[in-house]
Amino acid sequence: MSKKKQRKANKIPLAELKAASKYPELVQWYDVDAADPVLVVEIKSKKNYVPVPAHWQFKREYLSGRRSIEKKPFTLPKFISETGITDMRDTTKEDESNMKQRMREKVQPKMNRLDLDYQKLHDAFFKFQTKPRLFGFGDVYFEGRENEELDISKYKPGVVSDELRNALGIPRGVTLPWVQKMQHFGPPPSYPDLKIPGYNVDL
Repeated sequence: MSKKKQRKANKIPLAELKAASKYPELVQWYDVDAADPVLVVEIKSKKNYVPVPAHWQFKREYLSGRRSIEKKPFTLPKFISETGITDMRDTTKEDESNMKQRMREKVQPKMNRLDLDYQKLHDAFFKFQTKPRLFGFGDVYFEGRENEELDISKYKPGVVSDELRNALGIPRGVTLPWVQKMQHFGPPPSYPDLKIPGYNVDL
């Protein structure tokens, strides 16, 4: 028997590998081709495991599709622009001077012309600075992610908007249909202390 046929005969089926795994949803089709599939699945099942980015199996280069996308012009964060630094650097408002005058200003610059409130600058960075949005642990960026993601910061668990009620045909004051299942299975595991009307709070 050739090595190729021997390797094919010894290959663990994908269904068997998923059945033996604690988290079958983590097992991919290419895991069966690994040198030790059982070890790979065991590592994937460990806590704080970070998956390998999916672009490793693509033939085209990573982020090559973003080359055709037109980049937006850079804008300063709000806490910096409120200091008035953009007005100081705005050269379009100034009268255009000739080349000789500009060269003279470079060689002999006029001092003490910077009119900036240092207290406002300090407050901008140490009081009003906002943290940029970062991905969580093990959360990897993939091409086109910004188009697929929803801004969930405006949504609160347990709050059903009037728009959603109208779409589902549930008038106000009526118990939500999934509350009956909660009475049997309990509240959502991620929100054990959530106040749900009709379940642990009166309507």
